[in-house]
Amino acid sequence: MVSPLLVQIKSLPVKPGVYLFRDEQGQVLYVGKAASLRSRVRSYFGRAAALTPKLQSLRERVRRVETVITDNEMEALMLECTLIKHHHPRYNVRLKDDKNYPYLKIMVDEDWARVYITRKLEKDGGLYFGPFASAASVRTSLDLVKKLFPYRSCTKPITGQDRRPCLDYHLHRCVGPCIGVVSREEYREVIRQVILFLEGKHGKVLAELKVKMEEASEKLEFERAAVLRDQIQAIEKVALRQKVVSTRGEDEDVVALARNTDEALAQVFFIREGKLMGGDHFLLEGVQDEPAEEIMAQFLRQFYLSASRIPPVLLLGVIPQEAPTLSRWLEERRPGPVRLVAPRRGQKRELVALAEENARQALAQLQAQRQLDSGRTAAALLEFQEQLQLPRLPQRIEAYDISNLGGTSAVGSLVAFQEGRPRKADYRRFRIKTVAGADDYAMLREVLKRRFRRRAAAAPEEGQPWVKTPDLLLIDGGKGQLNAALEALADLRVVGIPVASLAKEREELFVPELAEPVVLPPRSPALHLVQRVRDEAHRFALAYHQKVRRQAALASPLDSVPGIGPKRKRGLLRHFGSLKRLKEASLEELAAAPSMTLKLAQRLQEAL
Repeated sequence: MVSPLLVQIKSLPVKPGVYLFRDEQGQVLYVGKAASLRSRVRSYFGRAAALTPKLQSLRERVRRVETVITDNEMEALMLECTLIKHHHPRYNVRLKDDKNYPYLKIMVDEDWARVYITRKLEKDGGLYFGPFASAASVRTSLDLVKKLFPYRSCTKPITGQDRRPCLDYHLHRCVGPCIGVVSREEYREVIRQVILFLEGKHGKVLAELKVKMEEASEKLEFERAAVLRDQIQAIEKVALRQKVVSTRGEDEDVVALARNTDEALAQVFFIREGKLMGGDHFLLEGVQDEPAEEIMAQFLRQFYLSASRIPPVLLLGVIPQEAPTLSRWLEERRPGPVRLVAPRRGQKRELVALAEENARQALAQLQAQRQLDSGRTAAALLEFQEQLQLPRLPQRIEAYDISNLGGTSAVGSLVAFQEGRPRKADYRRFRIKTVAGADDYAMLREVLKRRFRRRAAAAPEEGQPWVKTPDLLLIDGGKGQLNAALEALADLRVVGIPVASLAKEREELFVPELAEPVVLPPRSPALHLVQRVRDEAHRFALAYHQKVRRQAALASPLDSVPGIGPKRKRGLLRHFGSLKRLKEASLEELAAAPSMTLKLAQRLQEAL
């Protein structure tokens, strides 16, 4: 009997498009593109011996195929990138954690623009620089820019009438728009220099600053000249650290790969105006059995899908088979011609070789650090088991915390650690529904009952966090919290799950089976692990509690005003900085805010 899947495949169109393989639960296993959907999909279901082990495993799990027809291969490529980013299919080569890569953002249309970190790339008129591989790398760049250019980093409304400036002004790290010492045009000039610097045009910035320094000196403004001199020297020091790699002053990106069995690492160097500005590296998953050309192609698609700038030349370690299609796609995004080049000799080949060596070193360091962390974690878990006399190694720890302010906006958190590492996909948040007043014990009982009722009701599907049985429940608190947790489990007849509570004051661990609390040595790996788990539960609960409080604080005065929707409300709060300042604003100030009218301002002032 012919399977329904093969019948479906035979009926696929001979047209370009994208296909999605799904498993029994409907999860997307793989996303691919094809010039002919029928031919490409059929190739997965031919002789098994002709397939790699990875594709054989994929084929065994596929139960349904979905297709989206496109007009051409270019559209298929674009859609494939978007779907991989959205679904993160386990059998695709994919950037690790690419949902939230950070950027530096400047809203150039604002009068008093700031430079700040964002994780959303939007078409809102802002200038974006990135993506960066991590928050640490983007903060390093932000710190450098802040040291070199005196733009404002505060979020308060700028009226120019503040009585005194903040410390940044006295440290020459802000030009003081809050006290009115600079005009809008002068401040925009500072932001323009920031943009030139981030674009790698250091020479132009230095030339302009030197002219200004000479003008200040001629006008006998020696203090201003001295500040400009210090700024010039700081930028020159940064420029000296950047290696000149081309006398032609070209803009290029260099991309090279290093790989092991399970993952690959892509090293990117950014060359602007012939200088090596820096670089970053990005991890890729799902690379098993994939040729280097395919890994490179997938990285280029996913990285440049969200890159803020694309240079005219990409120097690559290997050229993807679909280089012409990729090149055309990049040209549309740039816009302008983009060449993909794999140099074989000369200075450009040396650059690629340098990127390859950096990729190998970064991947080796990552593996070494993981092995070190794994050894420490194993020792910590073993010590934890011995000290608390647990029946099994606590491979999965679930930690719970309650956060409230006098019983208001009460929430609970569940964080999960698997083998000593946070498993954020299994984190859960709870709004307290049945407890009135500041009763932390009752709140904890509610959270645990809801968690384990979900466990009893959930279907035993793979990956469903509710059905997973923790090896240890860790409660933030002392004996009272421990007893509340035990009562909740007893009411639901949940047995066989060890429970412990960690009291903050002396870091004592309370366990039902032990008469005295366990105090782990101060430098114990087990203590460091349990503190990290407890602190993460507290952080997660507190963040949610603050969000709920903000929503409660902002709900009544603004949401009840006709004409003030979510977008306008966000704009008002961004413009005024806080609800307090919004309430203190005059009618004229409200009417002058973005997207406001006099009539709407009158309505808002009455409501406030």
